[in-house]
Amino acid sequence: MKSATVANIRKELKHKSNDELTELCLRLSRFKKENKELLTYLLFEADYEAGYIETIKAEIDEQFDQINTSSFFYIKKSVRKILRNTKKYIRYSLNKETEVELLLYFCKKLKAMTPSISKNTTLTNLYNRTILAIKKKVKNLHEDLQYDYNLELEDLK
Repeated sequence: MKSATVANIRKELKHKSNDELTELCLRLSRFKKENKELLTYLLFEADYEAGYIETIKAEIDEQFDQINTSSFFYIKKSVRKILRNTKKYIRYSLNKETEVELLLYFCKKLKAMTPSISKNTTLTNLYNRTILAIKKKVKNLHEDLQYDYNLELEDLK
């Protein structure tokens, strides 16, 4: 089955009643966990972005605490998973400040982790790529925010 374009879906949704739209959303939420997470964000957390950021930071803390540090193989797998989840939560928000804030927090946790990431090339490269991505995102923000985030970036170097 070929899926319809977003424009076609938008046109079709305009012809649906509120009850039909509600039913479609509930049905959509049953199929994928990400759909349900996105609906949860839009309905309950989109109005209070600071609370959403704190919730994600707490989840990042929890995930870093659960990392198996017995070998760098397990550390790399876990760190990649944490970054993948963080980027998923960033996609829900679509807010550039939230993106920079969460990626900065991820880098701080990664840098503070023991054993040090400097002993592993892959983790060091992941860290450096994330820092470069943050720098690109910061350039698109307001000047005051750029200054604040650049100060935090300098602390990470």
